[in-house]
Amino acid sequence: MPSPFPGIDPYLEHPELWPGIHHLLINQIARFLSPQLRPKYLVDVKVRIYETPDDDTLLIAIPDATASNVGFATLPTQPIKVTLPVPFPRREGYLEIRERETKELITVIEILSPTNKRAGKGRKIYEEKREEILGSRTNLVEIDLLQRGQKMPIIENIDSQYRILVCPENHRPFADLYAFNVQNPMPAFSLPLRSGDIEPVINLQELFTEIYDVGSYDLKIDYRNWEVIPALSEADTIWADAWLRDRQLR
Repeated sequence: MPSPFPGIDPYLEHPELWPGIHHLLINQIARFLSPQLRPKYLVDVKVRIYETPDDDTLLIAIPDATASNVGFATLPTQPIKVTLPVPFPRREGYLEIRERETKELITVIEILSPTNKRAGKGRKIYEEKREEILGSRTNLVEIDLLQRGQKMPIIENIDSQYRILVCPENHRPFADLYAFNVQNPMPAFSLPLRSGDIEPVINLQELFTEIYDVGSYDLKIDYRNWEVIPALSEADTIWADAWLRDRQLR
C-alpha cells in the first residue's frame, strides 16, 4: 500500500521511524541498481560507525530546559535525577559503486541522517567525507529527505524542505539540485557513472512506495492522532490535514 502523501511522508521523519526508512531505502536502491550495473560495476552497502551524544530518542525524552531548572532557593536535600550526554553508537548506511576490474570508486550515494544535519560529531565526519569526495574523481549523489536541520552547503540560496544533489565529477563546481517540498512527488534522476556509460534512472518515488509497503507503515502510523516530528509549518499543516481528510484518514 502506498503512502497517502504525493511525495515524502512527513510522518516518517519521526525519530522512531526514520532509522528503519533510512536502512530500507539504502538497500532498495542497491537492489534496484545492482542488476543494471553488472558486470562492469559493483554496488556495495557500506556502514559508517561512530559514537555521538546526539541521539534523537534521547533528545525527545529530555524536557525543555527552561521548565526543568530548579531555583537556588528551592534546592531539595535529596539528589536530583539528571541526564548525561552518554556517547551513543551511530550506524549510517550509504552506497558505493566501484568498477569491478579496477576497484576504483566511481559513485557514492548518501541519504542524510539527522546527525548529519546538526552541529556535532556526525556532521563533522560527514562534512569531511563530502569534501574528500568533491576533491576527487568520484561522483556524489546526496539525498536529503529530512526537513529539519541545517542543509548541506551550496553557493546558491535555494529554499526547499527536501533536496537531491547529483554531482558528476566532470561537471564540478556545478551540480544538479532537485529541490522539492512536502506537496511534491519525489523526482527521478540519472545516476552519474563514467563518461560514455549508460546511466540508470533512479525513480525515488517508486522505490519509496515499495519500502513503505514492505515496512507496513500504513499499519504503524496513526494519521488521526500522531504528530509530525518535527512539526510542519502552519500552511503545510493545514494542507496535510486537508489532504488526509480527503483520503478519509482523519
